Amino acid sequence: MKSKLKYNLLSIIVFLSATSFVQAQQNKEVLIDTLIRRANRLGMFNGNVLVAEGGKIIYKAAVGYADASKTTKLTTAYRFHIGSIAKEFNAVGIMMLQQQGKLKLDDKLSKYLPELPSWADSIRIINLLQYTSGLPDVKWKTVKSDADNMADLMKIKQLNSEPGKKYNYNNNNVFLQRRVIEKITGISFKQFVEDYELKPLGMNTAVIDPTEKDPLIARAYDNKGNTDPFFNPISGWTAVTLDDFYAWANAITKFKLITPQTTREIINGVSANRQSGLGGGSMSGDKMISHIHDGTSRNYQALLVSKVPEGVTIILMTNNKQGNLYAISRSIEAILKGKPYAQIKKSFTDEFRAKIDSLNGAQIIAFYNDVKAKHADEYSFDGEDTLNQLGYYLMGDKRLADAITVFEYNTKLFPKSGNVFDSLGEAYYNQGNKPLALLNYKKSLQLDPTNDNAKKIIAELDK
Repeated sequence: MKSKLKYNLLSIIVFLSATSFVQAQQNKEVLIDTLIRRANRLGMFNGNVLVAEGGKIIYKAAVGYADASKTTKLTTAYRFHIGSIAKEFNAVGIMMLQQQGKLKLDDKLSKYLPELPSWADSIRIINLLQYTSGLPDVKWKTVKSDADNMADLMKIKQLNSEPGKKYNYNNNNVFLQRRVIEKITGISFKQFVEDYELKPLGMNTAVIDPTEKDPLIARAYDNKGNTDPFFNPISGWTAVTLDDFYAWANAITKFKLITPQTTREIINGVSANRQSGLGGGSMSGDKMISHIHDGTSRNYQALLVSKVPEGVTIILMTNNKQGNLYAISRSIEAILKGKPYAQIKKSFTDEFRAKIDSLNGAQIIAFYNDVKAKHADEYSFDGEDTLNQLGYYLMGDKRLADAITVFEYNTKLFPKSGNVFDSLGEAYYNQGNKPLALLNYKKSLQLDPTNDNAKKIIAELDK
């Protein structure tokens, strides 16, 4: 009688544990869905979402419309352009050829494309993967085809910098990776990706360089209802569904196409906070820890976040860019961990860009505080990110003095954040003010001893 009672109690405990687990998963799904649909109602997200935990998909949804007319609702069968994340297909392709012994990363570019000017003799394949070739960017305003871009490359007489010395994230590195793949394999880049990457992974609905004739392609549009032009000046861009994207994410983290050793070559950038062939991430030995990559193409935007030990994958794709995919991803991660999370709000920088362009640094801070006091429920003022984004926008516009004003104000608001001092240090470094750059990088490292980027800059400046 005793043993039967024990068995019944054990069964009840197992049943209750299983029920609690299912309820917890269902609760996460409800919270994620509420987050996404609230963002959609505010005009802050229109697109498709996939979330996996423990290696299993727990949430998959299409929210919003397929184009600017807002008459056709999105479904999970729609394909989206994923911007720079599509560069992974050429980076992985290069590494597949390396594994096959068909190229070496130290090979000179001229070995495969001898028709290029003499500067190709100083660029190595690894430089293309790490965006350190010294090449200028594609002339987006005039280039209309691959042939146009190759013609521009043929006219270059001198590189912008010595290969391997300076990081410059641009698409001529990507363009030439694709041409190298074509020269080695004897087939088009499109066919290579289809035959050796998409088909083996079961990515049967992915399409390279879709046209207006292709069905189920989400059309990108801006907040004024203007539809993006369909074509890309240079070719080789893969559009995917959620299921395609998830298959690709798993292929990277599970090393289905390239080995852990080969993956390590393109998961790490030339230095901290620099893009690599796979965007960014980390490994421990032969195990993947994380893989994170974002991409933008006009009003298309996509984000992939894989946290491998937890079996977490977050995929976000939108055809109406709002610049908030990382914020959405962070909130989803918090939900998965059972922690408090932030609702999605409008971006201060994106919403008031025209106004910001007309103000100096001090005026921007005053305007920021005025909006924060009156509209905190509508715009995002959570944490240090808002001012950090604003500072980088100003720095990208070569307004270094104004960027420094914003970053300095951010350090006063968040004096215990190593990240804000790192940003301020970077602004002073770009301005050429090495003493203040060094001071702020040292402060950043003091607050965040894991900041490897600060360590490298400090070592450079101390010399």
